[in-house]
Amino acid sequence: MELNSLIFRCFASGSSGNCYYLGTPHTGLLIDAGISARTIQKHLREMGLDFHNIMGVLITHDHADHIRAVGTLGERIHIPIYTTREIHEGIDRNYGVQEKLRTSRRFFEKEQEWELFDFRINTFSVSHDSTDCLGYVIDYGDQRFMIATDCGEPNELMCQYIRTANHLVIEANHDEQMLLNGPYPTYLKERILSPKGHQSNRTCGKLLAENFHSGLRNVFLCHLSKENNDPEVALNTVCNCLEDKDIIPGQDLFVKPLARLEASPIYTLDNDIITEY
Repeated sequence: MELNSLIFRCFASGSSGNCYYLGTPHTGLLIDAGISARTIQKHLREMGLDFHNIMGVLITHDHADHIRAVGTLGERIHIPIYTTREIHEGIDRNYGVQEKLRTSRRFFEKEQEWELFDFRINTFSVSHDSTDCLGYVIDYGDQRFMIATDCGEPNELMCQYIRTANHLVIEANHDEQMLLNGPYPTYLKERILSPKGHQSNRTCGKLLAENFHSGLRNVFLCHLSKENNDPEVALNTVCNCLEDKDIIPGQDLFVKPLARLEASPIYTLDNDIITEY
């Protein structure tokens, strides 16, 4: 692995917590911090990194499973916490953040490009029932990485970015029949299925099939529900949607569900389709 390679690792993905590393083998960013700081540090050390290698944390929205550790990371470890002013206000109000952000808060305007060291960052709105919700598009060299999690209903800007992304992390939260026939109360099922809820496996698959392009190399399915989904079900549903459009997973692109509680392998993101290892 070259020193300047772009690498990605998922530390956790799901309603129990979300956190991702994107960077090089020696420095990078965290996207969300919904697991404990101790667990984040453990996974960084497995990679030969520590908190001093992290330039900042990018926050998608203010739900607890995405921000649980921001107080510790920001105020005790002094890592800058980046998001919009509106989401920062939501973080301030969230009971799950015991240590409130003061000196570590950093603001940017949504849909306006900005730079953080060697990364060029764009954002777009995502439909979800939080104070506000963002997707991120991060350019590093000639590689474009995109993440859209907790996305109830796709929008045109999100689709436009998919059509330019090389590597994509995207929500495949639930199987619709598993959800409808499952144990959740009616109000929670309705919330998940609403335009500001969570994206199903089928919606994810159709979205990918409709916006696929030859430059899209690797897709990671995120935020899978424990009760209403299964990694194999999610993968099969998404792959079936792609195959209906003559897009062949494993040949035209790599598709992988991310585990809820276990860290993923370290993936190198370049012009090649990942070969699983």
